[in-house]
Order: sequence, then C-alpha cells, then structure tokens
Amino acid sequence: MWPIVGLAFGVVLGLTAAFGGFWAFLLVLLFGTVGFLLGRAYAGEVDLAALFTPRDRGGLR
Repeated sequence: MWPIVGLAFGVVLGLTAAFGGFWAFLLVLLFGTVGFLLGRAYAGEVDLAALFTPRDRGGLR
C-alpha cells in the first residue's frame, strides 16, 4: 500500500510544481510531511512527545 501512497503523493507534488509554482509546491510538501507525521503518530509508530521535549544537556544550564 505505501508504494501506491508514495506514488500518489509524488504525482500531486509534480502537478503542483507544474501548475502552481514553487511556493505551492513547498506548501504541498510541508502539509504532506505534517500529515505523514501525524498519521504515523496516530498509528503509534512515532512518539511526537519525544521530538518536542527538551533533552538534558549534561547538567549545563
């Protein structure tokens, strides 16, 4: 299933670049990436909290 989803996303990006211009291409790419991460988080494959919590820097403040 994922190769088909990747192909569809690539086609959408290509059409957006061809007809919408560079900024539309970047906007679709950004929203696609955010949607991908949220979908993986919803499925339990990615822990978004680990990405946004600050790490301990070895006692330096």
